[in-house]
Amino acid sequence: MSATPDLTPTEIDALIATMDEAADAYISGRARDYFRLIRQAEDFTLMPPYGGETRRYEPVTDEGIADTERYFPSGEATLQVEQTYASGELVVIVAVERQHGVLDGRPDQDLSLRVTLVFRRIADGWELAHRHADPLVRPISIDHLAALARGLDE
Repeated sequence: MSATPDLTPTEIDALIATMDEAADAYISGRARDYFRLIRQAEDFTLMPPYGGETRRYEPVTDEGIADTERYFPSGEATLQVEQTYASGELVVIVAVERQHGVLDGRPDQDLSLRVTLVFRRIADGWELAHRHADPLVRPISIDHLAALARGLDE
């Protein structure tokens, strides 16, 4: 097995710029552009912002893209990177997706998410291996946390 050259800051910056563009595409009703920019690994895992079980890779379909574009018809997003880590073929981006938009017919609102993204370098670019997102951009009380953990809304 051959040694992998270290990732350069320029490569990491380019990946961040791609993810920034992709986040904006997703929330603004352009899911097709998102999936053109971000390729999911076949072992991709998702911890969605609305909770629940970890989801596994599912092939992207035209129907799924159309559903996503209906669910998120308009909005804007900017990736606010807090930290990056790179080792071998992996890059981890810890960020806040500062975003607002229309969500499933609801009025335009703040939809910002804390995200951890794990990318794997492949022969012709990058693939997203893991995404963990949550809406806890603003602090909540320990009582609210305990209620959420019990499955209560408040």
